[in-house]
Amino acid sequence: MTPRPLDPSTPIRVLSLGYSPCPNDTFIFYALVHGMIDTGDLKFNEILLDVETLNQTALKGKLDITKVSYNAFGNLRDDYCLLRSGGALGRGCGPLVVSSKECEMKDLKGKTIAIPGELTTAYLLLQLYDPDFKNNVQAMPFSEIMGAVKNGKVDAGLIIHESRFTYPLYGLKKIIDLGEWWEKKTGLPIPLGCIIAKRNLGIELTEKLERLIRESVQYAMSRPEMLMAKYIKEHSQELDDSVIEKHIKLYVNDYSIDIGDDGIRAVRKLLDMAEERGIIKKSAMPLFIV
Repeated sequence: MTPRPLDPSTPIRVLSLGYSPCPNDTFIFYALVHGMIDTGDLKFNEILLDVETLNQTALKGKLDITKVSYNAFGNLRDDYCLLRSGGALGRGCGPLVVSSKECEMKDLKGKTIAIPGELTTAYLLLQLYDPDFKNNVQAMPFSEIMGAVKNGKVDAGLIIHESRFTYPLYGLKKIIDLGEWWEKKTGLPIPLGCIIAKRNLGIELTEKLERLIRESVQYAMSRPEMLMAKYIKEHSQELDDSVIEKHIKLYVNDYSIDIGDDGIRAVRKLLDMAEERGIIKKSAMPLFIV
């Protein structure tokens, strides 16, 4: 939809919007923040941070709308609601545990595993797989994990994002695919990251935000040339073009347009399991604002 001119007397409302510099997020939000779709009286102040920093920032209530890990959302439900569009959920896209040597997960008991943050869904999955692993983890930026494993600073690493495609370049071996484990255990897609909005924004505005994000996703998905847009490439940490394309095609899918019924079942299953293990606090608040 081509943006239409606003009446000069119409007040503009600016909302803070947090998302990561990863290709899937910049791909999703490009049209929204660059005026490619009609946002009416809304403007967005985009704040690009790595996912764990977004998680921590959301815990402080500093962002109106933000991408977070589902692990973090589990502890944010009293103040934030889930949006149906813009998230990362699917099959064959889960986090991996890698090491410099061939081994099994049982061999890593008592060994140090680097994780991309304590509020990431990757770390939640590791704890659901076996809670014993929480006793020997070391948090670090996700982009540093493979180097730490290769250089022997840690025994193994829990990797996310484009690391799925690049870990062989570091001579690393896949020990387990936790997304694959989840899918076999539950039969459901794996919920990784979501877009949430403050509940105090109200029903009308929240529904408008869902619609705008959905339009932004559809705008990008309908234009193949968007895969290599300058905005996406300049934030992609100098990733190879083929990796950028694989990254977007893996993490942006129909669930990014709308989470759907099986996506909702997957989210509820993940949060229920995390509550049962005491990893996240219980909440009586609904996932969505309505």
